[in-house]
Amino acid sequence: MAGFLETRFGIEAQGSTVRREVMAGVTTFLAMAYITVVNPAILSEAGMDFGAVFVATCLAAAIGTAVMGLYANYPVAQAPGMGQNAFFTYGIVLGMGYAWQTALGAVLISGIIFIALSVLPVREWLINAIPRSLKLGISAGIGLFLGIIALTGSDIIVRDPATLVSLGDLAALPATLLLVGFVVIAALSARRITGAVVIGMLLVTVLGWATGAAEFQGVVSAPPSLTTFLSLDLAGAFDLSMVTVILTLLLVDVFDTAGTLVGVANRAGMLDENGHLPRLRKALLADSSATAIGALLGTSSTTSYIESAAGVEAGGRTGLASVTTALLFLLCLFIAPLAQSIPAFATGAALLFVACIMARALEDLDWANVTEATPAVVTALAVPLSYSIADGIGLGFITYAAIKLVSGHGRECPAAVYVVAAIFVLKFAFLG
Repeated sequence: MAGFLETRFGIEAQGSTVRREVMAGVTTFLAMAYITVVNPAILSEAGMDFGAVFVATCLAAAIGTAVMGLYANYPVAQAPGMGQNAFFTYGIVLGMGYAWQTALGAVLISGIIFIALSVLPVREWLINAIPRSLKLGISAGIGLFLGIIALTGSDIIVRDPATLVSLGDLAALPATLLLVGFVVIAALSARRITGAVVIGMLLVTVLGWATGAAEFQGVVSAPPSLTTFLSLDLAGAFDLSMVTVILTLLLVDVFDTAGTLVGVANRAGMLDENGHLPRLRKALLADSSATAIGALLGTSSTTSYIESAAGVEAGGRTGLASVTTALLFLLCLFIAPLAQSIPAFATGAALLFVACIMARALEDLDWANVTEATPAVVTALAVPLSYSIADGIGLGFITYAAIKLVSGHGRECPAAVYVVAAIFVLKFAFLG
């Protein structure tokens, strides 16, 4: 077996061992296992069945991660992305009023386009053309959006007719438990405890069961029915009004994937002498294929997870780590009752922590360059305050292009930015 694994993954050539790769895969799984609960919780607000989305999430994560390991030979795990699921529910379905079936159709189309971009040279042009500052602003904006979702979900932040929003009742049990969970997750992460998010979620879940704030529904059962399989509405997704939706899904997926792959590979010392990622095409194909497969199963865009860095820190260097993670996602299929027993304040604690991590992107901005920093900040603010990732990104592209042009730095703005900005201008002008 060891000989087969060495031949298949080149473990020794990467300075690793089978045991180290397996442990790295387990570490990555523990770091991102929260998605099996959080993703169904978010998508169920769009009217989708929790159990079906749970199954779709586990399968999409398992298949996508296995493809990344077996085809691209990278220790990078995949699952339905945070931010993408928020845009799916709160942007496309609840915000724009589309059915979740239509939203799944848009996800499939964006995945197919991403596959095409991964095959053609245009992918490098698109990834490299979008300014780094806008990428950072988008990441931070999505993070802040997740934070608002977390805080409003347990009434820590509530509506107020006079001030728009205000502080809720922190003494209420759900609010208290969310904050307790968040503190525990952050503290354990600071101590570099593996699986900090999962531990924090389980702790406040148990407290919720004990206090009556949540109901225990069991641990093990046969997987729920996958009623979301092939339930997408492609005809509705091809409507003209869905152009900016598909564009947003594509942009977020492309940039999130590229950033994650480069970041993880850099920490693993896997970049070549020019700072480029070997086998980039295979990695992008694995990611884009996972998005398309996930849409068919019934979940929002699947993407590469930065939590893979935890596995890299544990020694993971090959696709065997990813295969290990994929197998663990498959085992998760049999704990649906436990997943349904985890309350909103527990998932909210995880969301709030993820929000803080994503907001850190702003620290990498070139604050001395007004033409770069200000559009990024506008993007980061517009996403949560407009309650729309698409509108926030659109406003970011428009302000970036306009500021560069008016300030006399128009030549610094890539043509791709002008194109995307023009699309959003037309969208805001004619489609609202």
